[in-house]
Amino acid sequence: METRRLRILVELARLGSMREVAQEMGLTTSTVSQQLAILARDVGATLIEPEGRRVRLTPAGRRLAEHGIIILAAVEAAQHDLDPGAEPAGLLRVAGFATAIRRSLLPVQELLSVRHRDVRLEILEHEPEEAYALLDSDDVDLALTYDYNLAPAAFPSRYETRRLWSAPWDLGVPIGMSAEEAWRQDWIVNSRDGSDEEVIRTLAALRGGEPRIMHRCDSLGLLSDLIVAGMGVGLLPADVAPRAGVALVPLADPRVDLRAYAVIKRGRGTWPPLALVLGMLQP
Repeated sequence: METRRLRILVELARLGSMREVAQEMGLTTSTVSQQLAILARDVGATLIEPEGRRVRLTPAGRRLAEHGIIILAAVEAAQHDLDPGAEPAGLLRVAGFATAIRRSLLPVQELLSVRHRDVRLEILEHEPEEAYALLDSDDVDLALTYDYNLAPAAFPSRYETRRLWSAPWDLGVPIGMSAEEAWRQDWIVNSRDGSDEEVIRTLAALRGGEPRIMHRCDSLGLLSDLIVAGMGVGLLPADVAPRAGVALVPLADPRVDLRAYAVIKRGRGTWPPLALVLGMLQP
């Protein structure tokens, strides 16, 4: 049913007169009568009945008017929520990898808790491919993802992307292991994303070899534990001090950079809570 006709019925229930409704809404009395007749036809019920020289609502009309108050309030709330000029409010669902959540999203949460308490975050830790799937199914509003300079992501046109930051990665090895010896070891790669494996295969190919991929895990802490245990070597962030027992072998020719992105569905960035958070994410 058309909300304008529903509003006429609600106003009639409040004012009790078609003439007063017409004056209140800037309509003619005949227009009010016609719109109510169309509404009655739409819902399949008699909504008004004569009462002397006036009209009154039937029991069905009164029930619909009561529903109308709630419906019109919900429509108004939805319009306010989606208004680009409105004060941001609502639940923003974010899927992202752990480093971006810590580095980019938690500082935003701290600011929201002080300046915009009506915007709440729901945070889900996921690797890029998982985050894209959630974005496509509308289960999240924002994805924080990454790629490597040696394994660049191909972003479909349905996405809008923004580069947030980049960080160098080096080769994590046991303390005391030389760079030459490291390249002959088994390799440890991510169990939920294949981009680091692509990087490792590229690096090995440039050195005329083929890496032995033996272990897979998605925790950098576990990867470091495996390195200390002599199970293999793997990529680790160069800007984070490694745990005891792990050394970093610099990768310079070529270097390896992890690049972080904020990704949304195209055209969604005007929703006030999402626009606010995108603006607060530090590059």
